[in-house]
Amino acid sequence: MLSIFFLLWIILNGRVTLELVLLGLFIAAAVFLFACAAFGYSFRHELDVLKYLPLVVLYMINLMREIILASLHVIRLILSPSRKPEPVLIEFDSGLPTEFQNVVLANSITLTPGTVTVEMKGDHFTVHCLIPEFADGIGESSFVRLLRRIRL
Repeated sequence: MLSIFFLLWIILNGRVTLELVLLGLFIAAAVFLFACAAFGYSFRHELDVLKYLPLVVLYMINLMREIILASLHVIRLILSPSRKPEPVLIEFDSGLPTEFQNVVLANSITLTPGTVTVEMKGDHFTVHCLIPEFADGIGESSFVRLLRRIRL
C-alpha cells in the first residue's frame, strides 16, 4: 500500500524531482500510517495481499476474458433477428465464506455483460440474466472457483 501511495503521488505530480520524491515518500508514509491507525490496516495484511497476488492477477485475467466473451454473446443476441431476450431471475448460494469474496463475486457478475447482481445477502445471490443460458452454471463459475482460493 505504501508503494501504491507513493506511485500515485508521482503520477499525479507528473514530474520527478528530488524534492517531489522526498516529499512524496514522507506523505505516502504519513497516509499509510494513518490508514494503519484509523482502519486497522497492517503490514501483515500487506504480506497476505502479496501472497495471493498471482491468484488476483489470474482472477483479473479471467474477468477480462469473461467480459469479452459475454460481450460477444450479447452482440450476437442483439444482432440476431430471430432471437429475443428472455430475461430471467435466478437465485444461488455461492458458498464463499467472507463478505469480501461475495462482494467481489457480485461486482464481477455485474461487470459481465448480460448479467446484473440484483441482491446479495451473505452468500445468497439474486441475479438478472438477459437470457436463461447466461444463468447456466453461474453458482459454480470460474469466478467462484478462483475466489475460493483467495482468502483476504
